[in-house]
Amino acid sequence: MPGADGGAGGRAERLPWATVSTSAERPAPSAVPSRVEPPLDPAWVARTVALALDEDLGAAPGRDVTTQATVPADETGTAHLVARADGVVAGLVVVEEVTRQVADRLGLPPVVVTFSAADGEAVGRGRVLAALTGPVQVLLVAERTLLNLASRASGVATATRAWARALEGTGAQVLDTRKTTPGLRALEKYAVRAGGGTNKRMGLYDVAMVKDNHVVAAGSVSAAIAAIRRAFPDVLVQVEADTTAQALEALDAGADFLLLDNMPTPVLGETVAAVRDREGRDGVPAKVELEATGNLTLDRAREVAGTGVDYLSVGALTHSAPILDLALDLLPTLPRR
Repeated sequence: MPGADGGAGGRAERLPWATVSTSAERPAPSAVPSRVEPPLDPAWVARTVALALDEDLGAAPGRDVTTQATVPADETGTAHLVARADGVVAGLVVVEEVTRQVADRLGLPPVVVTFSAADGEAVGRGRVLAALTGPVQVLLVAERTLLNLASRASGVATATRAWARALEGTGAQVLDTRKTTPGLRALEKYAVRAGGGTNKRMGLYDVAMVKDNHVVAAGSVSAAIAAIRRAFPDVLVQVEADTTAQALEALDAGADFLLLDNMPTPVLGETVAAVRDREGRDGVPAKVELEATGNLTLDRAREVAGTGVDYLSVGALTHSAPILDLALDLLPTLPRR
């Protein structure tokens, strides 16, 4: 199941949030805007920002017909990135990359970013998260792209923090799922970590998940697990179970950990007890990690955790979290003479 690095049994070098660039060409940040480990891969951030800017400005270098017509290229100013609601911030790591790429596209000097908050930090409404100083054209062109990314990530982090707090002291952790925005999975899973949650698998490549359709296709749970072991011996295998009997069958077949799906709390408790009773016997590992999923709500979080499961996986962390409202406010400047 998820390891200390936030992964889930895959190789760290294959995961887009686990590779740190050491390129001497990349400028050092003006501050460290992240408390989150593992960090996002700077190369992934650069690609994602470039795509987002192409979407907003047209193919590189692109243009902002309003800003470039109304703001002189040599005008400079300062803008504050501000939280308009209470929440947990994430995605500040993209701010410098967005402004850097915009400045490059416009052929203008870079923006200096000074952070006053860090990814993973709880902030109140009105908190200034960063000050951005440089060409006003760059600030205005970059505004929507950096807000889209940071607001989305901060919304995920805020939703995750609520679950992490609900589970405090229970021994259980909240997990994310693959129900993410296409193209933004690395950012959204980073935001889950910023909120105090834990990442599950990044995709279909790093952990095997045997669901009912796989059982139908393979003929049985044991046949499915055996096929995975032969083809991909380096990956962990999780099996989805809807009943206690299915969970025990999966244990006998050699599953590494279990996904207990849509079980009423009493059944979930019985299943956990039955699995714990089998641990360390008849070839079953000494510790089998158990994940509850399906119809989970915040008001049930502690009740579900009380059954003894290790994880609660919540798709809503990424597929339903509202954004955290952030704004980029340009500070007034003295009128030109």
